[in-house]
Amino acid sequence: MADLTTISAGALSAKIDAHGAQLSSLTLDGREYLWQADPRWWGKHAPILFPIVGSIRDDKASTAAGTCHLGRHGLARDYDHELVENTGSSVAYRLDSTDETLAKYPYPFRLEMTYALEGPATLAQTFSVTNTGTREMPFFLGGHPAFNVPVVPGERFEDYELRFTRPWTESSPVIADGGLLDYESLTPLFEDADRLALTHGLFAKDAVVLAGVPDDTLEMVGPSGHGVRVDFPAFDHVGVWSAAPAKDGAECPFVAIEPWCGTATRADEDDVLEHKQNLLVAHPNETITRTFRITLL
Repeated sequence: MADLTTISAGALSAKIDAHGAQLSSLTLDGREYLWQADPRWWGKHAPILFPIVGSIRDDKASTAAGTCHLGRHGLARDYDHELVENTGSSVAYRLDSTDETLAKYPYPFRLEMTYALEGPATLAQTFSVTNTGTREMPFFLGGHPAFNVPVVPGERFEDYELRFTRPWTESSPVIADGGLLDYESLTPLFEDADRLALTHGLFAKDAVVLAGVPDDTLEMVGPSGHGVRVDFPAFDHVGVWSAAPAKDGAECPFVAIEPWCGTATRADEDDVLEHKQNLLVAHPNETITRTFRITLL
């Protein structure tokens, strides 16, 4: 494991692992909200997703600069990031492209990740992606924080629900073999509703994929009122995911809320990265920034 750095402000505290610049703990008043990477279900906490989100077909896509060879969620989560700033209540990391990353994703880049505590209960997670090359750079990015469900002992997974700011109607594409999104097989989720009850069956076919979430805000709350709110302006999708049962049949005790810019490859898309939905493109020397916020309730 790489070095862990702790930041704090009042009763709010976070830990970030330099390996993958991954959020590894998020506590308020001593209560841990972030999933603690039990490998029985999933051995990660909150990986960052760059330069793809989800999967591309057969882990390969063509681009104007050459062929990408990228596994699920890209490459940034697999490398140690350099700690470049620590103010005590915020921390910043940097990952620059190398010959090794260029063999997987043929674009020079700089990725800077900042985690900052704001107010009594909020963490802001900021992605800054700079194109350090000489041609336009196509990419996607996203977060993948997973939260304990339940967060309060004595509550049950099924006691929790997703809450939206107003009623709306949504269906989710099915995640097919190879991690591709099948928009010809939509699963209705709710109609003219502002809440969705959590069940393990909801994730029987992997993640639920939401687009156009009202006000770019989603809460996950239990009967005690404890939970999280995630605000994700300028992220076009959000994935909601829980893992399959453990080998002994025990159900998974976390839910990930994942703000995405872009998605996995659609089953009806070709294998050119530049053709994929909700693509971000950085011009040479341009920096593109996205921030989402986690507020503990």
